[in-house]
Amino acid sequence: MNKQYVLGIDIGGTNTVIGVVDARGNVMGVTSIKTQKQACFSDYIDDIYEESQKLIESLNVSDSIQGIGVGAPNANYYSGTIENAANLRWKGSLPLSQLLYDKFGLPVACTNDANAAAIGEMTYGAARGMKNFVMITLGTGLGSGIVANGQVLYGSDGFAGELGHIIVKRNNGRLCGCGRIGCLECYCSATGVARTAREFLDRDESPSMLRKIPVDEITSKDVYDAAVNGDSIAKEIFDYTGRILGEAFADFAVFSSPEAFIIFGGLAKAGNLLIEPIKEAMEKNILFLWRNKIKILRSELKDTDAAVLGASALGWEAGNQN
Repeated sequence: MNKQYVLGIDIGGTNTVIGVVDARGNVMGVTSIKTQKQACFSDYIDDIYEESQKLIESLNVSDSIQGIGVGAPNANYYSGTIENAANLRWKGSLPLSQLLYDKFGLPVACTNDANAAAIGEMTYGAARGMKNFVMITLGTGLGSGIVANGQVLYGSDGFAGELGHIIVKRNNGRLCGCGRIGCLECYCSATGVARTAREFLDRDESPSMLRKIPVDEITSKDVYDAAVNGDSIAKEIFDYTGRILGEAFADFAVFSSPEAFIIFGGLAKAGNLLIEPIKEAMEKNILFLWRNKIKILRSELKDTDAAVLGASALGWEAGNQN
């Protein structure tokens, strides 16, 4: 029998990563496209198809792809749609699975991108052996995947676990892409860190490496680079971000009693600059039942692999159901 593969697709706010994965979880090859290049969602699906075909042909596996799994913002496992994702330009109900099926002629399953990352982490990464944990993806936005008793929590409608849209600032909070005020992802994401940098630089005239960069062009990577080089304002930005996230983790512990919070994504690369204030704030605010019990871990998977591997697991599921 010929070796079989699936496509794992991770749709992020900035980039879409496509991988060919075998049954052992080996990522045979990856490619990517810009997510928001196209004004029309169907044109974006065409881009995914064309880039996927290039990858499949380069690996000589054209006749061996069994299914497609997708992790995407606000993707609904039950309906196969993306529903008004805050960090995507296309609004309304987007028939993601149906359009991909029509284009590829292969069975498709999708889930929230953070849920896909959680599945990948549980199977191949830091959550191996865990049955209760929360995956937090810190990218353009803040995503989350909740695993309870070894199962991803989807809820009654497929949308459970949108922890990035817990409101943490009810008065004078930042406007979120979802339309509400003060959501967690407005503060604890790559874009949130950049917004904090602009606010801190505006209110504080202290010297900073960040002042060499046009204020509207500052990124979370710029803040990290400055913090590593001892910049006091940049360090304060990470302390502020970590404190808000740690307070949120203390609240999240109450409803799911996780073994660990696992952080993944570009912002997680800040390491202890972020993790230390998270730990301090979480332990300061957590209910005594969970004090000093819950781990905070960084993902053990490469940036592209966690979500792609998790999505690929859905691809096998879809293929087996066909």
